[in-house]
Parts: sequence; structure tokens; C-alpha cells
Amino acid sequence: MITQNYNSINVENSLLKQIKVKENQLKIAQESNMLYVAEALQDELLKLQGQLSESQDVEVQALMGLLDD
Repeated sequence: MITQNYNSINVENSLLKQIKVKENQLKIAQESNMLYVAEALQDELLKLQGQLSESQDVEVQALMGLLDD
């Protein structure tokens, strides 16, 4: 259980770092009028945010499972 929690924290931290990088890249692309690059970065950012949401949903389900026991 502790290992699983540690792994999920690592995954979440990794996703948060990737999201921060993409947000910075997007800001630069928008400021530089790089429309196609900005659009691609927005798509990537949405995917990462979706993965983060899924990761958090799994954690909530695991906690709910503990409460059921």
C-alpha cells in the first residue's frame, strides 16, 4: 500500500512538472505569435491535465475502497 501511494505521488509530481513546463512553453509561443505551436501545446496540456485528473480519481477510489473495508 505504501509503495503504491509513493508511486502515485511520483506520477502526480511528474505530471505537475510536465504541466508547468507546457504552460511556460505555451506562454512563450503565444507571446511570439507562434499560433500552430501554441495550438499543439494547448492540446498536449489538455492531455496532461486529463492524465492528472485520472490519477487523482484513482487515488480517491482507492481511499473510498479503504473506507468500505
